[in-house]
Amino acid sequence: MQNPRSNVIELAIDLLSRPSVTPEDAGCQQLIKERLAKLGFINETMMFEDTTNLWSRRNGGIKSDEIVFCFAGHTDVVPPGNLELWNTPPFEPTIIDGMLYGRGTADMKGSLAAMVVATERFVHDYPSYNGAITYLITSDEEGPFINGTTRVIDTLEARNEKITYCIVGEPSSTNKVGDIIKNGRRGSISAEVDIKGKQGHVAYPDHVKNPIHIAMPALTELSQIHWDNGNDYFPATSFQLSNINSGTGATNVVPGHLTALFNLRYSTELTDQIIVEQVESILNKHQLEYDIKWTFNGKPFITELNNEKGDFLTSVSNAVTSVTGIPPVLSTSGGTSDGRFIAPTGAKVIELGPCNATIHQVNESVACDDLDKLCDIYYACLKEVLL
Repeated sequence: MQNPRSNVIELAIDLLSRPSVTPEDAGCQQLIKERLAKLGFINETMMFEDTTNLWSRRNGGIKSDEIVFCFAGHTDVVPPGNLELWNTPPFEPTIIDGMLYGRGTADMKGSLAAMVVATERFVHDYPSYNGAITYLITSDEEGPFINGTTRVIDTLEARNEKITYCIVGEPSSTNKVGDIIKNGRRGSISAEVDIKGKQGHVAYPDHVKNPIHIAMPALTELSQIHWDNGNDYFPATSFQLSNINSGTGATNVVPGHLTALFNLRYSTELTDQIIVEQVESILNKHQLEYDIKWTFNGKPFITELNNEKGDFLTSVSNAVTSVTGIPPVLSTSGGTSDGRFIAPTGAKVIELGPCNATIHQVNESVACDDLDKLCDIYYACLKEVLL
């Protein structure tokens, strides 16, 4: 075999050279399919509208139905933004002083490269193993996320094809690769509420109904609710107003509408139904006339640690420690990921990837040594779980 460490960087560069801005895949999954096919993986491309998805599987020949281990990720990236702010072209990956620069290095083509090379190493060393190795890759994680992982999971569920354990390659690390494992995520629910008033001249207050005035008490009450105390895995639920818009642009006109946007990041102490009911009860208590549109971004999930032999989180933690020498810290902080679509099926899901300091920024980068080390970690995870 070629040096597996150099293979990680070579594959990462090949993937990074493809401008796969959501929902474009730009041939990334075809490249991954070709690598996996050589190992005996059965590849299945699932096209949903404008989104390319890959489901790939290789059975290990020993207790093939008992463990289904999945590497999950995405080939799409966010737009590069102002090209003049980049020190090197975002889709011309460049190594400077041991750092690999390019859009998607950390989020998350570097992880995909490490996963594939780790799998190549593992299958070469252990062609027979317990269960199956699978890949679930989408080109719609950074965008509307409606035709990607969620629809692949719907397809798998319809044919009763389950995932037991899943590593999502999101950039979970903070200071050193492997220092943080995300073993859960908070739920996310957003709303746009249109509060109706009556437009008119400011000089005739008896003839108007100012939506700004009547909305403030309700919005203030919502912002001050103590939703819960969180729990051992999650902080307390957070309500945040992200935008308030009203007015006609004139100082002498009372507007007819106020639109407010808000989001709640919530723990497993709450459900989206409880949140909807409580928010709408407050709006109703203040006798507002309103329309509200809810967006359900994902339910909270948690993979608990039980410190028993064979426990997935324990196995992954052991794998990280064996490579880095430092036990990882468990965390549920941060935003959402496609893990929110996989966890409800009963799969144990964690996120483990490179450092996230430059994700979605200009000059996104990751240390080459970190990608090599991440490959070693993924290889150790495969050994811990499947042997």
